[in-house]
Amino acid sequence: MVDAPPPAHQHEKTTPLRQLEKWTDWLCDGRVGPFSAAVASVLVYCLTQIVVMPLLSHVAGTGVGVDDSEQLMEMRFLAAGYGSSQPPLYTWLAILAASVVGTSVLALKIVKYGLLAAGLTAYFTAIRRLGYSNRAAAAGMFGLLLFPQIFWEMQHALTHSVAIFCFTSVLLLALVEVEKRRSAVAYAFLGLATAAAMLSKYNIVIFLAALFLASLSVRETREAIFDRRFLISVTVAILACLPTLYWSIAHPDDFLAHSGGFGAGKGESPLETAALALRGLGNAILNFAGMPIAIVAVAFFLVARKTVTTPQPARWPEKLLWRTIALALLVTLVVVLVGGITQFRDRWVLPIFVLLPAVLAMRFDAIGHRGGKAQGTIVFVGAVLAILVLPVSWYMHLHGGDSRGGVVRMDYRSLYEQINADGPVKTVVSSWFWVGNLRLVDADLIALDDETPDFARSIREPAVLVLTDDRESPSDVFEELARAGYAMDTVHRTVEVPQALGFPPRKVTITKLHKKIAP
Repeated sequence: MVDAPPPAHQHEKTTPLRQLEKWTDWLCDGRVGPFSAAVASVLVYCLTQIVVMPLLSHVAGTGVGVDDSEQLMEMRFLAAGYGSSQPPLYTWLAILAASVVGTSVLALKIVKYGLLAAGLTAYFTAIRRLGYSNRAAAAGMFGLLLFPQIFWEMQHALTHSVAIFCFTSVLLLALVEVEKRRSAVAYAFLGLATAAAMLSKYNIVIFLAALFLASLSVRETREAIFDRRFLISVTVAILACLPTLYWSIAHPDDFLAHSGGFGAGKGESPLETAALALRGLGNAILNFAGMPIAIVAVAFFLVARKTVTTPQPARWPEKLLWRTIALALLVTLVVVLVGGITQFRDRWVLPIFVLLPAVLAMRFDAIGHRGGKAQGTIVFVGAVLAILVLPVSWYMHLHGGDSRGGVVRMDYRSLYEQINADGPVKTVVSSWFWVGNLRLVDADLIALDDETPDFARSIREPAVLVLTDDRESPSDVFEELARAGYAMDTVHRTVEVPQALGFPPRKVTITKLHKKIAP
């Protein structure tokens, strides 16, 4: 049985609406040379950001925000770990980009938007490889852009979360390739994708556990896992993660540096802690997935109201993805309750819901013509949101916001010249990683904060302490300097650093550091 043709009055549409429908249909089913129009649009979008954002920084004379400045601080050398309770892969990619284009805003944007483009493309490709329509793949990919943390936060800030998004998508594609081909190369690819995900952000463990358990419950993927060549995947993943595992064991304090941010056991009783944990998790889920679920629900309501066909039964990929989402939610719930975790950031639940747009797009594929309309709605809304965000992302790239992100606006060349006014300086130390921006001026400069691993051995003289007029307490860096055997000069020099966009100059205090002479 087929869907009834639309009523005649539905053909009476204005020209703008008709053009929007054509544009949406082109995104869903069109092609640009060898590429799907959806993939080509994403590639052009990310390339635009790679070009425009560094150009804006160059013209306005601004730096980068909190997360990117941390990368600038860390990417001066290759290491198995960099502290801050984060894996090293994103920094490795930044080092690779900097080796080609130099330590610059361009290198940082190549990494960020390269990962976004790769993740979106892998997501699209995985859905197509599973045998679903081009429209379903486009709806799944643009459905990701309904998440505020993806279409906005990943452009405005974030680093490691961009990597985890990318490599969860790549991991899904790798699993699909293993099921399709069962070759040694496919299994090696699965191992590399698993390692890349592990080295992106540690909460990927939840996604990996859920995907593995769900794969065991589905015949097609279970057969692929029980194949003896699966040992190739395990071996490749372990070998790739081994250096970072060893580093983490050797640097437990750096590995667990931010473990206090989970708010574990904050309740006065186990019951109160559990209630706080459930409320925190619920808020994180609502903030992360509330908007896309609402949009998809509207699209589904329109489909359900008009559909006269019987939906096709769910195929194994749908079962796999639904079970992965359910298991990821269950594992997260267990971890939260057992660990008494009461503080959450919205992006931490990304591994739970990253597959949701794909599985919903697959379900709409099974509904027929009306399902295709719902897919088109998702594509249209996702594409419009991405376009609307463009000028806002450019503004925030220069403005940085009102909190710590405001360090973007400082004139770092002026600050660098004032730091070196009394002679060349090799090391700049501060209470947090905003000083990484100075490496945009001098790539050989060493920038450190109190969370830098091997802090004492990293200092090269002449060295200075640089503190800005923010609310960040310098007490931790004072303690780290004392442990490293350095004392501050009794004379402090306060300078004014110009800011972009007409903001008043910012006060910065510069203090020379001296190695204490052993008695």
